This record gives sequence, structure tokens and C-alpha cells, in this order.
Amino acid sequence: MLWLDPKSIAVNPRAKTIDRNPSSILSGLPGPKWRWHLRFHLVSAFVLIWFGGVVALAGAERFFDFRQAKVNEPPPGFRSTAGSGGKPGEWKILLDDTSGLMPPISDKPVGKRPVLAQISRDRTDEHFPLLIWEDEILGDFSLSTAFKIVAGDEEQMAGIAFRIQDENNYYYIRASALGSTFNFFKIVEGVRSAPIGVKAEITKGVWHEMTVQCKGDQIRGWLDGKELIPALGDKSFNEGKVGFWTKSDSVSYFTDVKITYTPKVTLAQVLVRDALQTYPRLLGLNIFAGTTNRAEPRIIASTEAKELGAPAHQQEQDVIAHSSIYHVNANGKVVLIMPLHDANGESVAAVTVTMKSFPGQTEKNAIARALPIIKQMEARVRSVNDLTQ
Repeated sequence: MLWLDPKSIAVNPRAKTIDRNPSSILSGLPGPKWRWHLRFHLVSAFVLIWFGGVVALAGAERFFDFRQAKVNEPPPGFRSTAGSGGKPGEWKILLDDTSGLMPPISDKPVGKRPVLAQISRDRTDEHFPLLIWEDEILGDFSLSTAFKIVAGDEEQMAGIAFRIQDENNYYYIRASALGSTFNFFKIVEGVRSAPIGVKAEITKGVWHEMTVQCKGDQIRGWLDGKELIPALGDKSFNEGKVGFWTKSDSVSYFTDVKITYTPKVTLAQVLVRDALQTYPRLLGLNIFAGTTNRAEPRIIASTEAKELGAPAHQQEQDVIAHSSIYHVNANGKVVLIMPLHDANGESVAAVTVTMKSFPGQTEKNAIARALPIIKQMEARVRSVNDLTQ
């Protein structure tokens, strides 16, 4: 994302111009997105349905078997971290015997092939390695994965984390070979809920299947095709990212990950899409705003999907709080951070507009070029909630 050094800001009555080290500022702009996953397709026809400021798409499916990832390296498109703090786990692609995969988890040839492995042996009790898929924020979805618990002295667990807001706010289901349990948990501000689940025989060293499904506030879980966590209701998180979860010194493998979901495009994303259609020569757009689950401004829509969720810097926060304008013109590009107002004239979001520069480009005419883009967006925004719901 764009980084603007606060020390380099010179304030004038109209805008704040950034003119120190412009090349280093522009080097932080989003680059092309590298899509690495094996398969992406729409299960049914691609249909746009407009209702209440949200565009719903037909069902979509993604499948990961990690064959295109490099062995002994983490898979691209994921972020390694740890729930409740601590050192992230060690996630990498390894070759493993998958002949024990249970149908219909896999229709692939048996034998050794790449799998995702968490191999860190950190024995800290409240240590939860997370590997978060950064490509999508999901609302309603179903995720199934083959998993194998390989080792662990303190714990032998494998799980799916979902509707992840950050490392301290998410749901997860997990299987425990040592405890012989299959449970659901909720983490809110780092505090873990009581478990909901059942006793279940989970054999170490054997491939199993785990599935979680979310529809609205209803959450269900399956182990090896049996629904062991019937529908339970929780309204803490209505959307978020998904990822893999382990605990303490658990060594666990995952493969054949299938995600079926209903893509949801917020009004903010529609505004970015429509702006690019109207102004195809734009180099980039980001919209920063708070959300229902997080008050701190973050990127809620972008021309680069990998930027979604990135936190705002002081400059974007200043634009929202004071309707300021930031400006930089260097290396053939002009970048403006401008306020987006609601129907009452309140500044509710910040928009980063990146355009090609031209000889003689000034701050005044750069703002004049970007202003119609902002006005086009503002015509459709009644309140900040319209942007994200």
C-alpha cells in the first residue's frame, strides 16, 4: 500500500503535498497480483444481483492440493501468524504418502505428493499457529480439508480457523488425537470460549476429513462425513478470512482443501469497479474505512485484492478525520488521498487515487482530475455502513 512519511508533509490550505523521497513512496504501491492456486471456477453462471448496495454472485469454488507450490517452502497466498501472540508456526510444503486419503476427499492418484505441514514443535500451552488465506473475505461458505495429525508430545491437534478478523478474534473447529475430541471454539479479544463438541476417536498418522459450514449465524461441523457439531448460532463475526490452525507442538498435515462459497461484493468494491470502467486509465484505487467488526480504518476495496484488510496509516486516518487531501507527484505517477463524504457531508472514508502524471502536472490540476472520481462515488454513498454491508 502507499506509505507517506509524516515528516515530509508540507501543509497548505488545500492539500498536504508529499515531496521528499517520492521514489521510495511510490515503490510501495501495489503490484500485479500473483494467483497461484490450482483451480478457480464458478459452480454456476456468473450473475450479478443488486440488492441493498451489495452484489451477490453465483456460487464459487476453490480447490487447493498444493501441487503448484514449491516443496520445503510456505505456500504463496497465505500468511503465517499465531493466535494470542507468540512465535508463528513453521508452515511448509512437504511430500507425504496420501494413499490413505478417504474418498470422496480426493480423486487424485495415490502415493507421495505435496501437502501443507505445520512442523514447529513449540511446547507453549496457549500457542496457536495460524496460516491465513489472504485472498478472500468470506461470509457464507463450506470448507473441507483432509488432515493428518503426525506428532506432538503436549498436543496432537489440527483445525480450521474461520471468519478471522485478526489473531485475537476468530472461530475455529479442531480435532484432538490425544484428547479424542472434536470441538468448536470462539476467540474474542484473545479470550477463548468454552468448547462445544463431542468425544470422537481420531487416530494419529491416519488421514481424516474435517468440514465446517457457515450460513449466516449458523455454524456446523463434520468429521469424516459425520455431523458432530450440529447447527449452533453465534453472531460475533459475520464474515472473515479462513485458515489452518494447530496448537502447541502439534505436527499436522493438510491437503485437498475445497472451499465453496457465495462471493459478496460490497458497495465499496462496486464503486472501485465502476470507477475503473469510467476511467480506464486509472493506475489504482483504494478505499479506506472502518467496518462493523473493526472501527480502525482499513482497505475495504482495492484494485489489488491482496491489499484488502491492510490497515490505514496516519495519512488516511487524517483524511477521514479532517477531510484533508494528500498529494505526491513523482516517477510519472500522481497519487492523491482524498476524503469520501456521505449524504450528510461527513467524511466517512479515504480514497487513494493513482494516475499517470504529465509534464507540468500541478497539485491543483491533479485534484481537479481526481475530483470527478470521488463525486461519482459519493453520489451512491448515504452512510459509511453502505460501503461495507
